[in-house]
Amino acid sequence: MTDDIVLSCQGLVKRFGGITATNNVTLNLRKGARHALIGPNGAGKTTLINLLTGVLEPTSGSITLEGQDISRLPPHQRVRRGMVRTFQINQLFNSMTPLETLALVVSQQRGLGAQVWRRLGAGPDVAGRCLQLLEQFHLTEVMNQRTEHLAYGKRRLLEIAIALACEPRVLLLDEPVAGVPAGEREELLQTVAALPADVSILLIEHDMDLVFSFANRMTVLVNGTVLTEGEPDQIANDPQVKAVYLGHGDESVGGVHV
Repeated sequence: MTDDIVLSCQGLVKRFGGITATNNVTLNLRKGARHALIGPNGAGKTTLINLLTGVLEPTSGSITLEGQDISRLPPHQRVRRGMVRTFQINQLFNSMTPLETLALVVSQQRGLGAQVWRRLGAGPDVAGRCLQLLEQFHLTEVMNQRTEHLAYGKRRLLEIAIALACEPRVLLLDEPVAGVPAGEREELLQTVAALPADVSILLIEHDMDLVFSFANRMTVLVNGTVLTEGEPDQIANDPQVKAVYLGHGDESVGGVHV
């Protein structure tokens, strides 16, 4: 494995009885990557991400994070090693505010104990990091509102803010704009585009406009198997991809004519 690969799966297979959901998948995520994983419904994307994050154990194959085999590690240990998935924190703390939620996560991340967030004044470093995240993710105006009352787009922004509060080196963005109303999407798209360059990102997304504007490399998964991988222009012009995923005819995807 080359030094610039931070997350890698080799020959990953997952079987459920007689069904092979992930079939000999190999994928390498490089440092600072903006890598998209796409494919039609039922392609095996969710299974693959569940394998990478430890929700599922592989039938065979291996997963390495920064050169260390993590194939059998539970999810929380993978988070501690720097790999975070937004979906893991999709169940937000509804009765808490964004400020309280981020203070709790930052406190735990820094080993300060789960109660420090209740005394923000006693932890200026925690408070400063929280305010930084709130500003970065356009949450300052709603930081004292209960999460259950936030607009859906703001909830998705808070998900990503929580993920970054865990100080990941690898971030798996799990359909960040899914279900977000059109009027709230632009803010979220801009925020995703401005994520720290030193965080390597694997994006799982159906929205092709986001995929083609964000990714500098793409992997196409079909029927649990890697169909092809390459740069966005290569993917947009690949006849196999057009046939099985992007569709036929005069169609524009992410500004790329396919």
